[in-house]
Amino acid sequence: MFKGISKRWLINTFGVVLAIIILLIITLSVSVHSLCYNTVESALISQCEDLRTVFDNYTAENTDSFMGAAAVYASNFEHKDEMEIEVLDSQGQAVSTSSGFASGEKPVPEFEDAVKSNNGMGKYVGRSESGEKIMAYTRIIRNAGGAELGGVRYISSLRNADGKVLMYTLIAVAVGLIIILVVGLSGYYFIRSIVKPVRQMSETAQRIAQGDFSAKIDKMYDDEIGELSDSINDMASELDANEKLKNDFISRVSHELRTPLTAIKGWAETMQYGVPDRITLEKGMSVIVKESSRLTSLVEELLDFSKLQSGRLTMQMERMDILAEIDEAVYMLKERALSEGKHLLYDDPEDMPIIYGDRNRLKQVFLNVIDNALKYTPEGGMIGVQAYQDFKDHTVKIVVADNGCGINPEDLPKVKDKFYKANQKINGSGIGLAVADEIIKMHKGSIEIESSPEVGTTVTITIPIFNEAAALDDDSLTPGVIADNSAEKRQ
Repeated sequence: MFKGISKRWLINTFGVVLAIIILLIITLSVSVHSLCYNTVESALISQCEDLRTVFDNYTAENTDSFMGAAAVYASNFEHKDEMEIEVLDSQGQAVSTSSGFASGEKPVPEFEDAVKSNNGMGKYVGRSESGEKIMAYTRIIRNAGGAELGGVRYISSLRNADGKVLMYTLIAVAVGLIIILVVGLSGYYFIRSIVKPVRQMSETAQRIAQGDFSAKIDKMYDDEIGELSDSINDMASELDANEKLKNDFISRVSHELRTPLTAIKGWAETMQYGVPDRITLEKGMSVIVKESSRLTSLVEELLDFSKLQSGRLTMQMERMDILAEIDEAVYMLKERALSEGKHLLYDDPEDMPIIYGDRNRLKQVFLNVIDNALKYTPEGGMIGVQAYQDFKDHTVKIVVADNGCGINPEDLPKVKDKFYKANQKINGSGIGLAVADEIIKMHKGSIEIESSPEVGTTVTITIPIFNEAAALDDDSLTPGVIADNSAEKRQ
């Protein structure tokens, strides 16, 4: 029962509370003991001080005369119910008492201390000859010449004082036990309120780890435990959604791979079983080359995505003219646009500042973005590519706009996520834009997407202009350095 959180609470919290209560009980007992004993002692000292008025300027020269006077004082003592008086001779032995019985045949224990003390008083706390616990004070009486005539001893029983100490100690112990019981019960229910949800979370997490993303935690409390329950439930939902996206991705990739492979295999078999006429041969070879290129692009995209996932996507950074890569990307897709009956327009600026980047990776981004625009633009549609320098934030912006089908508002925030594909009717793996976004981030830039359904989509790629001063302070901006997106460097 007591393990984990319960054990730590028992040792830390309950143990500390128990130690504090024990310390308080001991402190209270000592304080009450000191108070009660000091009260008794004060009463005895007060009587000893008052004795001065009784025997002040006492002129008796012998002990017998003093004994007679002291016996009269003892017999007339008005506080007999509170304390007892003993009259002592010059040797410290009791010769008479206020109760009428002489006690003891040897000097009282504190007599020598009283004789030696400056104030003529001595104290004793211990057992009487009858075994009762007492406190006693002895006051020495001297004549005018300074000789000891005897003494008067005041004795008070400590039974009542010890009884009060015991009573208050028992009360403190009872209160302490009640506090411990209350703390224990409240702690027990508090620990249960934590341990039970935590155990449920552990069981649910194990189910999630085994692939059961439908597992949910019942929210019991509206506090940090409840927030943690919500977080785990949200995590399970996200994992479930990602699992579905991954399965859809695998299905799409399988289809993307199977379609060109089927075409290649079909034409290869056609040519294997007989040489067709030249026109058919050229058409078949064209299909094989085209589908092979499509397969190569898809495989390269998958490899880049794998590197992205493992943090091994690398950049060969150098100073470069970005216009050359934009021109080449537009040129490579120009013929495709014409064959599909679409208009690909490029506003070629005369000059553009130098940027710092990977030529091949940036061209890959431009090809991906323009390719997407072509995919989602119907026949007769228009795709515009524009590049310009933004003097305000010292960047280069490449804008690719189309008047295609657009993206729904609920899909727009997710289009750069891995595996996500807004339009399932269009061919594609759904990872190209995620790779492109990571490449631009590694260039310290960004990709922004604006879109309206049935109106079109505008993609803006922003890349910072190369800064010589910044390059001197940043090793990652040194020509020839290979930058990567590993977890260590991103942190």
